[in-house]
Amino acid sequence: MKVFITKPIAERGMEIFKRAKLDVTVWKQKKVLSQEELIKKLQKYDAAICIGKYKLDESFFSQCSHLKAVSLLSVGYDNVDVEAAKKWNIPVGNTPGVLSKATADVAFLLMQMVARKAVFGYRKIVEGNWRETYPLEDLGVDLEGKTLGILGLGRIGFEMAKKCQRAFSMNVIYHNRHRNEEAEKELGAKKVSFDKLLKTSDILSLHVALTPETKNLFDYSAFEKMKPTSIFINTSRGGVVDEKALTTALKKKIIWGAGLDVTNPEPMKPNNPLLKMETVAVLPHIGSATFETRNEMSRLAAENIAAVLLGKKMPNQIKN
Repeated sequence: MKVFITKPIAERGMEIFKRAKLDVTVWKQKKVLSQEELIKKLQKYDAAICIGKYKLDESFFSQCSHLKAVSLLSVGYDNVDVEAAKKWNIPVGNTPGVLSKATADVAFLLMQMVARKAVFGYRKIVEGNWRETYPLEDLGVDLEGKTLGILGLGRIGFEMAKKCQRAFSMNVIYHNRHRNEEAEKELGAKKVSFDKLLKTSDILSLHVALTPETKNLFDYSAFEKMKPTSIFINTSRGGVVDEKALTTALKKKIIWGAGLDVTNPEPMKPNNPLLKMETVAVLPHIGSATFETRNEMSRLAAENIAAVLLGKKMPNQIKN
């Protein structure tokens, strides 16, 4: 059985393939394969780990109907047409759970960077603009005792809430389709309406999947409902936010600041006005980028493929 991987993965995943005695080819070139090139490559393989922005849609599955399994190296699967995968009887897996703490760490980091204007301060130094200090300049905001709003209180949101409560004694509110009884019991979190989440949060952190319902959910009207002192954090998907609306909201001081680990599009262009704003911090989608987390992600992705090729059920199959 032959497996194709679109980018190199950590050793832990490769070890699983070795033990399963599977023939693995890794695309190691820095030139990313196009959608068409990937489909052509996969004609000679039985399964694949697809890493990147490939569209696993009806066209993909119809042209790769021979595949026995596909796995992502991510939790999000907004690039997958799950119904098409079912139609062509190709199980598709993801890597849930193992990146929750690492992604929450980045959300927590961004919140502090924005609160204390860390990127702006660093830029002053490297540009040679660190001059005399004045008591009323370069002021940030305190985080102690503030209200943290979580949109999507799942595994990552729960980790973010724990960090904020334990470090800064924050009150936690959240908006979900369903109650999170564990968070309510452990953190005293309170479920609120979406409107109340917008109006009440001092820090609003996004942890939702990109779906037709959440695409551009944060438009200008959403930002208008937020506090002028609020900090907006997004480590979920860039497409949840209307970036032009966010830029306008920041310019007009409708909200105070924003921390982004995801943008739309990615990569963000270097001339994007958000990168020059005093109360904005942007990172290049590094939520899961630790040695430990990427090792675990590679393990899950490899297990998804190996299980199917060895005649077993895929352990982390995506389902509607």
